[in-house]
Amino acid sequence: MTTPVIARRWTNWGGNQQAQATEILTPGTVDEVAAQVKEASGSGRRVKVVGSGHSFTAIAVADDQRLFLHRLAGLISIDGPLVTVQAGMPLHVLNALLAEHGLAMPNLGDIDQQTVAGAISTGTHGTGASHATLASCVEGVKLVTGSGDVLEVGKDDPIFPAARLGLGALGILVEVTLRCTEAFNLLADERPMALADVLAGLDDWIPANDHIEFFWYPYTDRAQLKINNRVPEHDRPLSRFRGWMDDEFLSNTVFEAICRLGRAAPGTVPRISAVAARALTARTYTGRSDQVFCTPRRVRFTEMEYEIPRAALPEVISALPRIIDGLPFKVQFPVEVRFTGPDDVWLSHGYGRDSAYVAVHQFTGVEYEPYFRAVEALCQPLGGRPHWGKLHYRSADDLRPAYEKFDDFVAVRDRLDPARVFTNEYLDRVLGA
Repeated sequence: MTTPVIARRWTNWGGNQQAQATEILTPGTVDEVAAQVKEASGSGRRVKVVGSGHSFTAIAVADDQRLFLHRLAGLISIDGPLVTVQAGMPLHVLNALLAEHGLAMPNLGDIDQQTVAGAISTGTHGTGASHATLASCVEGVKLVTGSGDVLEVGKDDPIFPAARLGLGALGILVEVTLRCTEAFNLLADERPMALADVLAGLDDWIPANDHIEFFWYPYTDRAQLKINNRVPEHDRPLSRFRGWMDDEFLSNTVFEAICRLGRAAPGTVPRISAVAARALTARTYTGRSDQVFCTPRRVRFTEMEYEIPRAALPEVISALPRIIDGLPFKVQFPVEVRFTGPDDVWLSHGYGRDSAYVAVHQFTGVEYEPYFRAVEALCQPLGGRPHWGKLHYRSADDLRPAYEKFDDFVAVRDRLDPARVFTNEYLDRVLGA
């Protein structure tokens, strides 16, 4: 077994969460994970798994033992469309592995740095009316419970709807089986438009396309619409220069410089946003699915994302300009809006309904809490559910009415981790102590 070492200070990707654990655990086998959890359980200690640190909430904050799964990141098996991997595998590694075998994830978000365990456990999602969270692709998991037992949970197990999206509260995921699909190409159609025209076309575009989303630029009436559809051939590749120019130079290097300017001189932000929105150009290209879904994100930020019933989106979008105009600071990032269909994962944001997701961001080092609290106050009365990995201010008392199966999930937690080996302050807040 690996020997625990003294932990150094940990900071998440967004820079808004820090923690100093007492020890770092780096198990290399499932048996080592089980033994370390059993030892912690017997001595009254806590163990918190940390993935890539891409959650903005304190869900991965560890004040006792911090456990990394980077040594459990390999392929277990491929059986047709069912692919079983160790849970510490990063999504970008999974995507490359699947491509080698003629497979792909049916849908992805726009970041591929998360681990498989972290992505499914927090409700990571992409966009598309016939898709839900990545957890909806899970066909089975192997996890280590709070007593150190190794438990396999398949589709016929009554706790399966809880285990697919467990917030790290039920156990440590060590293996995940995903239902994948044959590899496919996407045709990306990205175009600047007036926000009013985007909103007017959504009812037609959402059912007619595989994946659709848009970005609205604060202080303007402009938006960028992004539509991705499956196509048989990769026959319109984006040139290497255009890809570098758009996705690296403009979206990262230039955008970070603009954000730094806006942080230093907030009065310039509305004019910069207007210029940026008008400077957008259309582009259409094809590519391997994961390479179209995912783009490099090197500009650090903090984020809140709220799921709302799709019918409530017009009310939310119409209120956002008033919220932003009333803030004592400026908003530099565009607002991102995505769409998913219903699923049956108990703590999925999209449980049982067609959803719209509204994501708001702020550049690292810029004030965000009044902005995020105002957006939450707008979305919560509409039945909104906060993304588990994005900042929010909700607690168990007001989350329980938003989730039909909330108490069923807590009952599974009581069964698998009665001593709360895996808890921390965030989990105590959102699930109850």
